[in-house]
Amino acid sequence: MQDLAVAHVYRTYFPDPPGGLQEAIRQIALTTGMQGVDNTVFTLSPQPRPAILQRPEACVVRCRSWAAPASCDLGGIGAFLAFSRLAEKSDVLHYLFPWPFADVLHTVVRPGCPAVMTYISDVVRQQLLGRLYAPLMWKVLRQMRLVVANSPAYARTSPVLSHPEIREKVRVIPLGIEESSYPKSGDEEILQRLGIGKDEPYFLFIGVLRYYKGAHFLVKAAKRIGAKVVFAGAGPEGARLKALAGEVGAENVIFAGMVTNAEKVTLLQCCRALVLPSHLRSEAYGMVLVEAAMFGKPLISCEIGTGTSYVNHHEETGFVVEPASPEALASAMAVLLSEDRLATEMGAAARQRYELLFSGPALGKAYAALFREVDAS
Repeated sequence: MQDLAVAHVYRTYFPDPPGGLQEAIRQIALTTGMQGVDNTVFTLSPQPRPAILQRPEACVVRCRSWAAPASCDLGGIGAFLAFSRLAEKSDVLHYLFPWPFADVLHTVVRPGCPAVMTYISDVVRQQLLGRLYAPLMWKVLRQMRLVVANSPAYARTSPVLSHPEIREKVRVIPLGIEESSYPKSGDEEILQRLGIGKDEPYFLFIGVLRYYKGAHFLVKAAKRIGAKVVFAGAGPEGARLKALAGEVGAENVIFAGMVTNAEKVTLLQCCRALVLPSHLRSEAYGMVLVEAAMFGKPLISCEIGTGTSYVNHHEETGFVVEPASPEALASAMAVLLSEDRLATEMGAAARQRYELLFSGPALGKAYAALFREVDAS
């Protein structure tokens, strides 16, 4: 099968500080590469030297990010020139939404190749900026050949994806993970460093500590649980969460900070369950849920009308509870802590759902077929 050149366009990418969306792009590139797709990632970086990186999953083309108001990285004339050159060599452009500067790039450069968009999340927090951005957003959306939603729930509940002008273009492709891209063995020293004993049950949160993650509700829930709760990750809410743990007397909360991939593997392998307490629609999917399902762990998440409740199927792979409720989180955690058999069964169901819907082969075949369809249209 002839290689298809696809350029993925998003505001940030590895080796800059990681996040769920960067990992989603990496997984799409890795898995479509196995299907005959030649992948390039176009991105901005505060320190874009070297400008071109060769990574296992893709060639990464980086231009300078001169500013990032409201988490929207902005590039200069060099970004337009580099993007134009890349578009000329690409068969398909793949935009990751939202990144308003990508809409500007697309509008100014006017690429000759077809484009598709993966719609990650509605513009939730920046309401005023969202209204100013809306005319450009709709113009670019109308020019997309197809638009990808990550779950049926998001396609149904997003006011943009469900709009009559867009919904006929929408395809649902769940984000996933190629298992071989993760370390085969972990680093068990992380448990000793955190003071977690062998076979000691604990609950795990992994992610950037941002406003929409609902981590403060999990801190309050931890006070009610007779097990340790580990927070792996850092972010702008970190200091406030540590202060809150002290205020409520949640001495069983452990802040691990940033962890290596090997350390993360061990934390996932050994935890009782993964808890994602995100309470706002800014959490559009929750790749960490897929990670935990891959390791056969039960899941606890909140019903916020997004893809989180697609990955975590209530009372099958874990529990989906009321958002912004420490009581609901604590109740679900208490059940999984006390019922060993149920936790094991839910973890096995999560693994089975991963293999069916979120595995590397499922992701790669779906996106490769999408790119070829767009190229042929």
